[in-house]
Amino acid sequence: MAKQENRVQVILECTECRKSGQPGVSRYVTVKNRRNTTARVELNKYCKFERKHTLHRETK
Repeated sequence: MAKQENRVQVILECTECRKSGQPGVSRYVTVKNRRNTTARVELNKYCKFERKHTLHRETK
């Protein structure tokens, strides 16, 4: 039996770029522990399209 992995890869996407409708959306790839963090991850990361730090949310 293979052990189920707790750490999964998630994609963080800029919320400001999504709202503005600009061509191009800032995305980051990171990992999270599924057991400890069941909710979607929200982090402030740098968006190269907005040229500032913005809120990035986990996508599906």
